[in-house]
Amino acid sequence: MFRRTFWFTTGVAAGVWATTKVNRKLKQLTPESLAATAANKAIEAGHRLKDRAVGFALDVRDNMAQREAELGEALGINADPELPAPRRYAVIENRNDPKYIENTTYSYNRNEDH
Repeated sequence: MFRRTFWFTTGVAAGVWATTKVNRKLKQLTPESLAATAANKAIEAGHRLKDRAVGFALDVRDNMAQREAELGEALGINADPELPAPRRYAVIENRNDPKYIENTTYSYNRNEDH
């Protein structure tokens, strides 16, 4: 009798375990769950890519500054030159612009010129 009870209980436990395992897998395979998983993986990949790009940009900037310093020393150029003043451009006014023409009237009648 004890043997039958043992195997019955073992069978029930295995059935419950298998049912919960199958239900979890089915929930993972729903369209909403798949979409959420794909979105999370895309976000993680984006963060990894951004971190690598930022690190690469910082490396490039450091190496660029180092190379500029080396070239400045080799060419004898002052490392901190004074920049020239910004250029100023003359403004050219368009006298044909409607704001300069006085007493201008516009007709919006499409049939006037015909």
